[in-house]
Amino acid sequence: MRTYPVYKVDAFTSRLFGGNPAAVCPLEEWLDDKEMQLLAAENNLSETAFFVKQDEGSFYIRWFTPEFEIDLCGHATLASAFVIFNELKYGKVIIKFNCKSGELTVTKKDNKIELDFPARLPIAVEPPEMLLKGLSIAPQMILKSRDYFVVYRNEEEIRNLTVDFNYLNQLNAIGIIVTAMGNKVDFVSRFFVPNSVIGEDPVTGSAHCSLIPYWSLQLNKTVLTAQQLSKRVGNLWCEHKGERVTMAGHCVLYMKGDYIIR
Repeated sequence: MRTYPVYKVDAFTSRLFGGNPAAVCPLEEWLDDKEMQLLAAENNLSETAFFVKQDEGSFYIRWFTPEFEIDLCGHATLASAFVIFNELKYGKVIIKFNCKSGELTVTKKDNKIELDFPARLPIAVEPPEMLLKGLSIAPQMILKSRDYFVVYRNEEEIRNLTVDFNYLNQLNAIGIIVTAMGNKVDFVSRFFVPNSVIGEDPVTGSAHCSLIPYWSLQLNKTVLTAQQLSKRVGNLWCEHKGERVTMAGHCVLYMKGDYIIR
């Protein structure tokens, strides 16, 4: 029998049961890929993060949805940094994560944790028919980075939008970002995941790799506030730094325990 510590953390929120929950599993050495995928499926959260320490201040991190491994995840990185800072009693203020998307720097700043991620500016594309059919409100504009990036006229349209996965599941895309200027923050968004048990992701850090540079250009400002309008709601403090973006948020520990693998 083998046991591995596991934590469940609500990320991009200062209240329990808000933000986006992620499972975090620190490892001394990597498990088999198939085993990590089974653990992620059992957790049935949008992401489970696994990390292994490389050297002082450096960790290699990987993220698994219930169905497959992905190349970048913001909220599970935030949750992992929270565990390292608070549960593993890491003494420094900067963590370096290496991953399939390169090096990610995480910094503890006052009562927030700040992620430094690559920027992914979306570009205009021809709107796929299945995307348009899957959205209850006609968008103002459609672009694409890693994900489809759908721009609406105002926050109310984002709140009232419904989607039909019978159409969206026919798209070849990891996710669909919908966004508009906010009423009380600079911009708001939601994130939908076709062909997945997730459906709508509560708070999506990787989506903000595209949202931040887009809204920075639209609003002609580099420091922005953001809110993801899922039922759980997430809040982010953002900055556009050219080829990089930063996004900061709070975390709350929900539970800790052990995986038991026989």
